[in-house]
Amino acid sequence: MEPIAVNDNEKLTFHLGEVLSNNRRFENSAQAVARMILEKGKVRVTRGGRTTYDFPFFREGKVHIVGWFEEINDFVNFVEYGAKGGPPKTQAFVLVGEPGNGKTFFVDYICAKYRVFLTRPMNRRYTVVFINLKDLGTYGNIKAIESQTFEDPVILAMNLFESRDESREYLSQARFTDVMLERLYDNYRPLGACTEYIWNDIRRHCDGDIKKMLEFVKVIPVTIAESLGTVTGKYSAKDKITSSATDLLGDREITRILNLQDTFNPYKYNVRLGALARVAGGGIHFSDEFFRNKPDLVQIYLQVIQNRNIELEGNRWPIDSLIIGTSNNDVYNEFTSERKEAPIKDRCQICYVSHNTDYKLQHTLTGYTLVGSDKKLSMTDEELHIDPNLVYALSVAVTLTRLPHTEKLDPMQTMKLEAGESAAEKSVKILQEIKDTLNANQDVTKRWGQKGIGHRGLGRIIQNILELPETHEGKCLLALDCFNAAEQEVINYVPDAVDRDKYLKDLGIGKEEYRRYIEVSIFNAYLDDPDAVRKDVMRYINMIVGIASDQLGPDKNWRYKDRRTGEYTSIKIDERFIDSVETRLNLTIKEKKENHRDTLRRLHGQKMETEPNYNFMDQASLIKAVTEVRLKSDVAGMGSLVGALGNRTNDETVQLRNKMLTTMRNILGYCETCATKTIEFYCEKEAVT
Repeated sequence: MEPIAVNDNEKLTFHLGEVLSNNRRFENSAQAVARMILEKGKVRVTRGGRTTYDFPFFREGKVHIVGWFEEINDFVNFVEYGAKGGPPKTQAFVLVGEPGNGKTFFVDYICAKYRVFLTRPMNRRYTVVFINLKDLGTYGNIKAIESQTFEDPVILAMNLFESRDESREYLSQARFTDVMLERLYDNYRPLGACTEYIWNDIRRHCDGDIKKMLEFVKVIPVTIAESLGTVTGKYSAKDKITSSATDLLGDREITRILNLQDTFNPYKYNVRLGALARVAGGGIHFSDEFFRNKPDLVQIYLQVIQNRNIELEGNRWPIDSLIIGTSNNDVYNEFTSERKEAPIKDRCQICYVSHNTDYKLQHTLTGYTLVGSDKKLSMTDEELHIDPNLVYALSVAVTLTRLPHTEKLDPMQTMKLEAGESAAEKSVKILQEIKDTLNANQDVTKRWGQKGIGHRGLGRIIQNILELPETHEGKCLLALDCFNAAEQEVINYVPDAVDRDKYLKDLGIGKEEYRRYIEVSIFNAYLDDPDAVRKDVMRYINMIVGIASDQLGPDKNWRYKDRRTGEYTSIKIDERFIDSVETRLNLTIKEKKENHRDTLRRLHGQKMETEPNYNFMDQASLIKAVTEVRLKSDVAGMGSLVGALGNRTNDETVQLRNKMLTTMRNILGYCETCATKTIEFYCEKEAVT
């Protein structure tokens, strides 16, 4: 049989030269993951009144991580500290939270990006293969053996000789400086049991001649295969009958035993049968439902996390892998109640993951669930239209269920402050106090954002809407239907009566918020302008800014720079318009008016610096007052817009209704069904109020 040949670029000496020239890297898993994240940079952001960092790495691609600011900072600090040799080097990072809040997606996202990261030539992982083993005479028909734990060639180089000093001297002669050697030896680890055993066999066969020994070594790139679990691998907890230590560690293999003459040779163990060996060469091990494993596997994890070794009957294979786990709250609480399992918890950095509680960010998450990978079709295979208000209605509905009821803030104030909006006179500091109080609770399920309708529940709500006969008859997924669908979700899937009552109240609040929200569409449709509300709100803002300006002339004209266009424009101060808006805000006393105006002026000044496109459209009461002033003046002869739209006997009002329906269909993204239903729901408001 022909011997296996080794090309020059497959020799250990060539690989060491590439590492020396910085064309290839030798680093541990934490260093690689930290570098992958941080090379995209970081930015300072303010969330919930607190300054933190955001990392663009997590926001890339069509479907990316949404929110998770605190959790991402915890993870980045964990890997960065581990990369510097800190305690995380011998710890696992475990995400604990309610089902359906994105824990698994977060880990899968990192693993997918890491696989792509390692395909870049400079980042690619390499390992060693011992070739031509038949020449040794004790390996039967086995010609070549690849390192079972994907050991880096530099690991072999640091263990070439029986003495570590001799190995260091060899690397020094290969032109590695003392500084470089210190950096290499920071990641030193012994060879795995079978690698060391084979290397010693080669040493005896070659009488210690290192040049001859290296002829048995071939350097190859590590195969990156998601389906094989190499580099990034996942182990999901199984039941007590089907799970075993083999799943993690591997076991003896009969075909190897039959070929090996020496029964003590550790190569008789196929450690790649286990999930750990396949990610042992600088990979990521993902343990799904970490705390659901049976006790003997938990003990294995304890040893692996603490010592970073695979151990089988006294044989050890050192590993280098980043270990990330996930767990649901109920399983974690049950696990921690058993004091005997405390050591494994001490070896884990627990990151408590809440549901997303920012309704603006929820828009993106709802879009992921709503659109999915397929178009929504009716029973007759016609494409279903999506109400332009559906994403907003769903986002508000599920977000409200995740927010606590407190005496300090009502639900809408909590929702707005969490999203970075203003909530009348309420300060974001109140929200911070509420969060701090809840997060101090020992019971994880009672912390901030740990209860409510999750991502899976959101998916079922959308499915409930799709199953409605009305959806298929009207060929449209209506926003209004989401509230009944959400109520059904709560009734079917929330067992606790107290939680159930709270969620149903939250959905009622969400429905009233949706009623307010559609008034913007109605107003825009009435004026035949998709931007009408924003323009009128900004007209009021610019007037109250201008009226306090020293540059305001006697003609009441004020010239200002439009933040959106960058051009200068003039506006005529209309004090009757200002007074009418403020009257509807119940501001009749001069001092209250001035305080209100000063607050908006300060906000206007702050936003000019940080958010040039800010348009005050988060000011619900202001929007309502501005639209009412405009509508009352324009439809005074018809009583009210609601009355006009509800009157089908008058030609003028019918014409108005038809014009608005046309605008809603052609400009605002409605179809015939959702345009009609939205107007009908808007017209019900007088009966409600």
